[in-house]
Amino acid sequence: MSFLSKVMVVKRRAHFSSDRKGRSAVGGAAFEGTRKKKSAQARNRVGLLIAGFAVVYVVIGGRLTQYGMAQPETTSSILPADRLLASRPDIVDRNGAILATDIRTVSLFAEPHKIVDADEVVEKLSTVLTDLDVKSTYSRLKSNSRFQWLRRQLTPKQQSQILALGIPGIGFRPEKRRFYPGGRTAAHIVGYVNIDNRGVAGMERYVDSQGLADLASVGMTSNQPLEPVKLSIDLRVQAIVQDVVAASIGKYKAIGAGAVVIDVHTGEILGMASAPDFDPNDPAAGGEEGWFNRMSNGTFEMGSTFKSFTLAMGLDDGKMNLNSTFDARFPIRIGGFTIKDFHGKGRMLSVPEIFQYSSNIGTAKIADAVGIDGHKDFLTRLGLLSRMKTELPEVAMPSQPRQWKKINSITISFGHGVSTTPLQTAVAGAALVNGGKLLAPTFLPRTQDEADQVATQVLKPSTSRDMRYLFEWNGANGSGRNARVDGFDVGGKTGTADKVVNGRYSHDKNFNAFLSAFPMGNPQYVVLSFSDEPKTDKGNGAALAATSAAPMVKEIISRAAPILGVKPKFGNDGSALLVSY
Repeated sequence: MSFLSKVMVVKRRAHFSSDRKGRSAVGGAAFEGTRKKKSAQARNRVGLLIAGFAVVYVVIGGRLTQYGMAQPETTSSILPADRLLASRPDIVDRNGAILATDIRTVSLFAEPHKIVDADEVVEKLSTVLTDLDVKSTYSRLKSNSRFQWLRRQLTPKQQSQILALGIPGIGFRPEKRRFYPGGRTAAHIVGYVNIDNRGVAGMERYVDSQGLADLASVGMTSNQPLEPVKLSIDLRVQAIVQDVVAASIGKYKAIGAGAVVIDVHTGEILGMASAPDFDPNDPAAGGEEGWFNRMSNGTFEMGSTFKSFTLAMGLDDGKMNLNSTFDARFPIRIGGFTIKDFHGKGRMLSVPEIFQYSSNIGTAKIADAVGIDGHKDFLTRLGLLSRMKTELPEVAMPSQPRQWKKINSITISFGHGVSTTPLQTAVAGAALVNGGKLLAPTFLPRTQDEADQVATQVLKPSTSRDMRYLFEWNGANGSGRNARVDGFDVGGKTGTADKVVNGRYSHDKNFNAFLSAFPMGNPQYVVLSFSDEPKTDKGNGAALAATSAAPMVKEIISRAAPILGVKPKFGNDGSALLVSY
């Protein structure tokens, strides 16, 4: 190769190398610019994220600070403020008469952080609220809280007087108060509410159990009027029953009394009262003794009223009929006990005579003829050994022997050894005279058709017919004479039971009851009354059911029968007609 050629080759290589270096320099600069651009974008994104998180945390912190410094809403110690005016439904009787309703009222509260001088506030409030608890009120005013109730449910006069005092740091909240126009008249049926308008007892508690309390707890109640709750009771009849029961306490110097009127064909309670009682407008004044519903929540040995069920059992089982006779000449000795008659005739007695003379011996022999298992099954069928089902929450469970022996069956046949409630005794009594149908008692309206759908046939119709005869027979000729009301064919059975005191039967403390029905030609109503530990005028000896419980029934029927639409029947000479069977 020539020198020139070598020079040309060297030049080409130099050019190529220079060109490659140039292109390499240009490419490196471009790459460096792109990397810087991407790095700047990443920094911007991170900055935006940091700024976003900072804003979120600032907002959250600000809201927390705001909530922490905000003054809390004034609320009830139990119910939120927006529920203080929540309505309860009116409770009315079967004719629409109001038994319980809501009225608007106000309650006094304080904001302790705004109180300047607690002593002065207490002193001023005491001039209006004379029964104010000074120590407790002072403690509330000096507390660290921002809200304290001072007095619930003020009268309009008290509110205006407190407003006139011009005390800073106190105010008023509107709310509802339950009002019972009839006071004591139907106290144990209607019940009452607590300071926050929640049902505590009676049908008020039943209303809450049907969903009102659940709605209130989740804030779904309002101050809009609700559909009234109609009860089965007739306020006119209820007033009569309550008046007679309350009067009997003083009349017979008893520690307790009660009565009930039941429609035998529907199971509706038309009136029921227990004494002592209370005023639901001020239930605390009644005390525990007044709150106790002896009719449904008290259990007692019902004495000879149980003979009605024993005779019905014998008739229904076919062990006897109305013409049967039993030997009542000699006492029964069993298990160290002697069963005898208090007014023994010392002879054979027919079934109507056993009922009329209230023979323990005759009744015991009827129970023995049926047998222990049959006896227990029959009382169970009548609902006398199980907890009664009804709307009223206050219902007691009856008591019975853990193991039934012959001595138990014998004593239970005439009303000793089983304790049950007066109300369920009356309910079982209704089955004896209404054709043999057991109906759970109800304090809500129930039609005849509705009753037929829930009725249980527990007796033969023929047994019920025979029992109507026995009730009428005893009413006209036996211990029920003191309950007779001319023209209304009142029949029934008395029961005078010795009470158990310190594990032993006391002969001067009785529980007296009278189970009755009227008119016996076509029974419409059962009336049961009782007097707990009535006394004679001499003060120590116990009165009998015929002179205490039976007269109560007579007064109730004589006053209530016209209201219930039962017409008296008289002969052409003005005398009451005898019932024929």
